[in-house]
Amino acid sequence: MDIRFAASQSVEIVVPEQPIPIVYYLRQPQRVVNALAASSRIELLNDDRFRLTMRPLSFMSLSIQPTVDMKVWADSNAAINVRSIGCEIRGVEYINQRFSLNLVGQLYPTQLGQTTYLKGKADLDVQVELPPPFWMTPKFLLERAGNGLLLSVLSTIKQRLLHQLLLDYRNWATSQSETETAQGGIVFPINHPAS
Repeated sequence: MDIRFAASQSVEIVVPEQPIPIVYYLRQPQRVVNALAASSRIELLNDDRFRLTMRPLSFMSLSIQPTVDMKVWADSNAAINVRSIGCEIRGVEYINQRFSLNLVGQLYPTQLGQTTYLKGKADLDVQVELPPPFWMTPKFLLERAGNGLLLSVLSTIKQRLLHQLLLDYRNWATSQSETETAQGGIVFPINHPAS
């Protein structure tokens, strides 16, 4: 039985003012990726490609562990873009051979008056052929369970982003500011972000 699950999650974060604007922090996608999940679950594949090994998930009676390969890059407006480029499901080979995942996301800074916000959205879409034991289960129940599972994955990432990204940004900005002061120069021009 072929079935599709989908979920979306939006985020809007007020960014506390730091000595260095967040646009400079966002030009380092690897820092942002490390804020999304524990470093033990992230593997750097090359400059802009990462492998995220998720915690084991339960879907109905199945236990699966997805790994997602992602391309993560910053564009000229300091927006962080995420796109899945591969996926493997560990635990159930039948599903692994009949599974596709599409993740697209963006996080970008925006200014409203004196306040900086990070806004973003992630869309997660999964298509899978479920094994025969599930064929007797009503499709709407499967869809509800699958959509709920995807939403919980995105919500977990969102909660970590809300806390960990701002904490890492604050630590990074403080560290960079101290280095700047020690060197007696301004490393990050305020008016013209480096591309």
